[in-house]
Amino acid sequence: MAGTWGRFNITALVLGFAFLYLPIVLLVIYSFNESQLVTVWAGFSTKWYAAMLSNRGLMDAAWVTARVALLSASVATVLGTMAAVALTRYTRFRGRLLFSGMVFAPLVMPEVITGLSLLLLFVAINFDRGFATVTIAHITFSMCFVAVVVQSRLLSFDQSLEEAALDLGATPVKAFFQVTLPVIFPAVIAGWMLAFTLSLDDLVIASFTSGPGATTLPMKIYSQVRLGVTPEINAVSTVLVGIVTVGVVIASLANKRRDVLKRRAEKLA
Repeated sequence: MAGTWGRFNITALVLGFAFLYLPIVLLVIYSFNESQLVTVWAGFSTKWYAAMLSNRGLMDAAWVTARVALLSASVATVLGTMAAVALTRYTRFRGRLLFSGMVFAPLVMPEVITGLSLLLLFVAINFDRGFATVTIAHITFSMCFVAVVVQSRLLSFDQSLEEAALDLGATPVKAFFQVTLPVIFPAVIAGWMLAFTLSLDDLVIASFTSGPGATTLPMKIYSQVRLGVTPEINAVSTVLVGIVTVGVVIASLANKRRDVLKRRAEKLA
């Protein structure tokens, strides 16, 4: 009986991973297809990567997406960390329930509602849609994810370390930057990476808040896919998969190195 359940679990696991990753593998393979027909294999070629680089529309959209993601992730990380500190350290202040609800609302709010509400806001204040509005929108919905990640780390943080720094004469700001921030820094980086990935992936909110000259890569890909998938789209998607994979590997190696150094320091102590 135990062996039957073991085989069933392994089969379910294999099928689950195949369902998730087999389409990505096929996309990567067909990005090197010689044929212009994405479903017909005609030999190995890298010409579609060259065609992708020479496609001005795709490159402009990629540049806009990179700038929006970097800026929105950085600002969202700062604001999300501040919100997490406020919710963790100050458990009793007037309006805390309203503040926490406003911070975490984008987690459960449908993207269509978020995008539409931001669009109505920009129209009401007569704010021209473009790069700035897309960036503000991405900061708005990604900040809550950073707050959740950082808050979970702060809940397990030993506040006696910061109190010891205060007793030794450090100001609250200095104690935070020299004691608290280095401890929670992995969570801050994880929040930044999550916000960056969400910004790269967003289509719905960007569609509502973008304007002339602010077409993001997901919007560009979606507009082209509606007319038919081309090998250039496969090449762009493969590059995005590669970037995300490299980022995950670097973060994993950095985290592993940090754990090794921590264990080494504990042994020396």
